Amino acid sequence: MEWALARPSTRASDPIAAFPESFIASNSTALSRALDNRTVLGLLFMLPAAALLLLFLTYPLGLGTYLGFTDQKIGRDGVWVGLENYIYLWGDAVTRLALFNTLFYTTVACIIKFGLGLYLALLLNRHIPFKPFFRAVVLLPFIVPTALSAIAFWWIFDSQFSIISWALMRMGLIDHYIDFLGDPWNARFSVIGANIWRGVPFVAITLLAGLQTISPSYYEAASLDGATPWQQFRHVTMPLLTPIIAVVMTFSVLMTFTDFQLIYVITRGGPLNSTHLMATLSFQRAISGGNLGEGAAIATAMIPFLMAAILVSYFGLQRRAWQQGGTDK
Repeated sequence: MEWALARPSTRASDPIAAFPESFIASNSTALSRALDNRTVLGLLFMLPAAALLLLFLTYPLGLGTYLGFTDQKIGRDGVWVGLENYIYLWGDAVTRLALFNTLFYTTVACIIKFGLGLYLALLLNRHIPFKPFFRAVVLLPFIVPTALSAIAFWWIFDSQFSIISWALMRMGLIDHYIDFLGDPWNARFSVIGANIWRGVPFVAITLLAGLQTISPSYYEAASLDGATPWQQFRHVTMPLLTPIIAVVMTFSVLMTFTDFQLIYVITRGGPLNSTHLMATLSFQRAISGGNLGEGAAIATAMIPFLMAAILVSYFGLQRRAWQQGGTDK
């Protein structure tokens, strides 16, 4: 019994028995050091979002790009055809018309959305009565589901029951109902109007947030120097708002260029393909027409235009690096 009590512990001196404890301790120390590293911790936090992007963005993009180089159709595996789809689309009159429609639709809508959005932002940035109420009202078009607002515009532009035509006839400005969706150019401007109504709130609220970051002391100093309101807007507001404008307009261009729901619900590309955008034409060729390879090629052809919009935003931000403490390039 005494020998048992006085027996030295073999656990502490045995290297094999002590290995698990030292291994766990060293791993725990390494894990603690890794979690204390802000870079590692940031990467761990980004891992779930990166996995979602990889699954729902990178994989579909890669698959769509691959299908664009094949002649795959619904229900039949395709073979590699190289640039054959793109060569065919280059000479396809409908595809060229869809490209023109997309560029025209995006350019006109984004310019008007920026002008109206900036005006609303400047107006809401002033001290006016019921400002919170008006801000909430401005957001309504943006939070309404796209399909619901598209159905409403489809009814507004109806050739027989249009409220616009009815009001204009009551005022004596026209003598017959306007065929908004039956005439090619009327249809183009009609869907542009619907897109403007839906997109202005996003531009206005985002620019308003940017305006509220500008210190009032800049305007006070400009007023003391005798600057007029226009000079304050030109030399104070616009330079300080440029980075926000670059980001907002990039998102506006991306959302407008890839618009699908609004066009598909209101016109489905008609009349005579006059409102077909590249997104709606891609859907029509791939899903309705069953030619997955051709539809994927049209969708892939949109990528260079989207990348160009992103690069414009990037260089616009670089030109205002002095606001973050750098030098203006």
